[in-house]
Amino acid sequence: MTAAVSTTSMLEFESNMDVDKLTLEIFSILENKFLFGYERDPKLVTPSPTVRNVPAGKIRILSIDAGGSTDGVLAAKSLVHLESALRRKTGNPNACITDFFDVVAGSGVGGILAGLLSTRGNDGEPKFSTEQALKFIVENGRKICQKPAGVFQRVFGSSKAEKVLKKVFGELTLKDTLKPVLIPCHDLSTGAPVLFSRADALEMDGYDFKMAGICGATIANKAVHLKSIDGRRKIVAVGGGVAMNNPTAAAITHVLNNKQEFPFCKGVEDLLVVSLGNGESDAGVRSTISSPAAFVRIAGDGAADMVDQAVSMAFGEARGNNYVRIQGNAIVGKKQITNNKENRNMLKIAEEMLAQKNVESVLFSGKKLVEKTNKEKLEVIGGELIKEEERRKKSTVPTVVLKVQGGSPSPRSSSATTLSTLSSVSA
Repeated sequence: MTAAVSTTSMLEFESNMDVDKLTLEIFSILENKFLFGYERDPKLVTPSPTVRNVPAGKIRILSIDAGGSTDGVLAAKSLVHLESALRRKTGNPNACITDFFDVVAGSGVGGILAGLLSTRGNDGEPKFSTEQALKFIVENGRKICQKPAGVFQRVFGSSKAEKVLKKVFGELTLKDTLKPVLIPCHDLSTGAPVLFSRADALEMDGYDFKMAGICGATIANKAVHLKSIDGRRKIVAVGGGVAMNNPTAAAITHVLNNKQEFPFCKGVEDLLVVSLGNGESDAGVRSTISSPAAFVRIAGDGAADMVDQAVSMAFGEARGNNYVRIQGNAIVGKKQITNNKENRNMLKIAEEMLAQKNVESVLFSGKKLVEKTNKEKLEVIGGELIKEEERRKKSTVPTVVLKVQGGSPSPRSSSATTLSTLSSVSA
């Protein structure tokens, strides 16, 4: 394929279908940067006159990977550190992590963290602080992560996990989240990934599910049957780590296509993304695949790295300030975490990972060591999050227009949040 052929095909596509020009721009940027390494051509698209003169703002996305080698502890510890930095820099001791993000996506244990931090409590605030979420992950590690079995590193979706999640979330549903939440799983009945979305739950019948069920589905390695609140739809789910180990790209796609809630977001330059990994598997297993479980771990790490590579390339020169990836190098080793004492030691391991200068994947070029430690990167991105918050206080134009219960039931014209058609329940 050549650049000329690519441009011609785009023009033919535009003439045959009424495609939004902003979508064409996004496609062009990703295609040219990923395949050819070209810089963005401003002649490809003329900005819509309705958004051309709107003051620039950034949509803030938090994305959390599935369990990794720390079973969610690294991501939880990263959030505690980031929230502490936000409180220190703003001088507000009550600053909450969700106040500084517009979208929260999480897969596997990351999905549980997303639910804990985003679901509304009795006082109207998030049910859990970052400290409480970290404590929950550490104390309940054995209930949501059991001994290895089959080709999986851990057995997820146990009855113990179900009881714990029901106790935490009760009857709360996707509609009870404070911010747009995205949590994936894999639907065995359709053979396709599903992304549970607050926007879809508010807009359409059959898309609202209980948070306990969603969180159980995203950590499950055996079939979990879920029905929507109204009973119209059902899925047969297995874990989000299988479907989408790193949900960053899905979260970006959701924002770029959701013009009702994010009307002025034109491209990746209008995004501020924090992507949290949970530690890569021991590098020692990479030289020799000794078991199916080792293969699955490597596959999961590779899938997360590929998402990181593609997103980094899409951001281009802006990735230094607009995109931050926190990941831990392989320092855990092959030893499995099987008891509470060892699970608590994950806190120490996570601290070591935060002090690392982690490795960054470069497409076709292997990996390189980055200049800043994970803690330093969180400090920098904390400053950027605060800048955007201060900008919004002075702006008369809303950057985000969140849907609320009782809003328009009409589906978005370009929704990309549900990646498979949920199976209808027979009457």
